[in-house]
Amino acid sequence: MTSVSTPEQGDPAARTTTGTSTSRAGRDLPAAIAVGGALGVMLIVVLVFVPIAFVGVAAVAIAVASWEVTKRLREADIAVPRIPLILGGQAVIWLTLPLGATGAFSAFGAAVLVIMVWRLLSGGLHEPPRNYLRDCAVSIFVLSWLPLFGAFAALLCQGDDGGARVLVLMIAVVCSDVGGYAAGVLFGRHPMAPAISPKKSWEGLGGSLLLCVVGSALTVGFLLDANPLIGVLLGVLVVFSATLGDLVESQVKRDLRIKDMGTMLPGHGGLMDRLDSVLPSVLVTWLVLAAFV
Repeated sequence: MTSVSTPEQGDPAARTTTGTSTSRAGRDLPAAIAVGGALGVMLIVVLVFVPIAFVGVAAVAIAVASWEVTKRLREADIAVPRIPLILGGQAVIWLTLPLGATGAFSAFGAAVLVIMVWRLLSGGLHEPPRNYLRDCAVSIFVLSWLPLFGAFAALLCQGDDGGARVLVLMIAVVCSDVGGYAAGVLFGRHPMAPAISPKKSWEGLGGSLLLCVVGSALTVGFLLDANPLIGVLLGVLVVFSATLGDLVESQVKRDLRIKDMGTMLPGHGGLMDRLDSVLPSVLVTWLVLAAFV
C-alpha cells in the first residue's frame, strides 16, 4: 500500500478515470481515507475472529484484481486468456489449504500449461494464433504477479498465529504507505525514479523506512511475542518490496497509457491499485516470519 495511482507527471498519454479533486500527492484524500478505513476494519474483524477466512478474502481480491488487469490488457490488444488465468489463479490460492506451498506451485504449473494450450488453439486448428509468444508471456507474468504472490497470503494466515502474522504484514505496509506519503508531501524534493513514477521521492522513501521499521518492530514484539529486531529486518525489507511493487505497477500502467487499473475504490482506483505494493510484501513477510519466528 505504498502507492496510490496518480497521473504520471509529464505523461500526457495517461488518461484519468475520475474527476474528483485531488491533494498535492494526487489522491482524493477524504475518499481514500474512508475506503482505506473500511477495508482495514473489515480485515481486522476477519483476522481477529476467523483468521482462516482470510484465504477467501485473498481469493476474491485476486480474482477481482485479475479481472481488472486482464481487462486493461485486452483494451491494449494483448489477448490474455482470461478464463484460465482467473480460474487457475483461484486454484493456486485455494490449494494452499490442503497441500500448502506444494498445492500452490502445482496449480501454478498446471495453469501455465492450460494458458499455453488455450492461447495456441484460440484461432482454431486452421489459423495460427497472432502474437502467441507475447500473449503467453504476459499471461504468465500476470499469473505470477497476482495469484502466486497471493498464495503466500493464504499460507501466511494458516496456523495458530496466522491472523497475527497477517496483521503484522498489513500494519507494515500501511506504515510504509503513510510514512512515505507524509514525508513525500512535507519534504519531498528529490525524485527517486522520475522516469517511472515522478511523484516518488527519496525523502518519501526515508519516511516509509522510519515508520515501517518502528511499526514492524512493535507488532512483531507485541503480536508475535518475538524479538523486535526481527521486526526491524522485516520493516526494512517491506519498505523496499512495497516500493518496488509500486514502481512495477506504475511502469505497467505507463506502458498501457492508463492512470488506474480500475475505478471500484474511490480515491484509490482499482483493487489492483491497492494490491501493487502488498503482493511482493506478502512474500517477504512470509519468508522472514517462516525463517525467524
